[in-house]
Amino acid sequence: MYAFCTVVLTVAGVVALVRMERGPTMLDRVVALDVVTAVVLGSIALISANTKRTDLVPVLVVLAIVGFVGSVTIARFVAVERADEARILTKEELRVVLAQQNVMDDEAAPVHDPDAARVRGDGVEPGDAGPGNEPADPGPVDGSVAGQHEEEPPARDGEMGEGARGEGR
Repeated sequence: MYAFCTVVLTVAGVVALVRMERGPTMLDRVVALDVVTAVVLGSIALISANTKRTDLVPVLVVLAIVGFVGSVTIARFVAVERADEARILTKEELRVVLAQQNVMDDEAAPVHDPDAARVRGDGVEPGDAGPGNEPADPGPVDGSVAGQHEEEPPARDGEMGEGARGEGR
């Protein structure tokens, strides 16, 4: 029975390591990490049962907790990927993406500037079309001339507000 369990644990470990290396998604790698942790736990449990050593039980508990906390931590901080971004690009696909990025001008005006609407506070950009393609807003409400904005200096540490530090979540 000991030999059979050793073979099963070895096969599971090898398959998990292959899945961890090949991916293609982060989920595959996290599940493979969980399987490797289970293989280590199973190996220690097998050694403990075979040698009748009860002093390895606390080691099993600690390893199980570390494996659980590691999986939860990875799941917490891994960004959600779209399906087309979840896989590794081929060389040709990478060339196409880089060519598209190089075509974009870094100095071009942004398509939509969410900061401008936030400064005004109403979420409506000057010149936005309302019903019937008529301007919904004639322009700035603070008395300044449309198109002239005073840029505020970037916020320093401590001026970002509660949301920037994650408070109130």
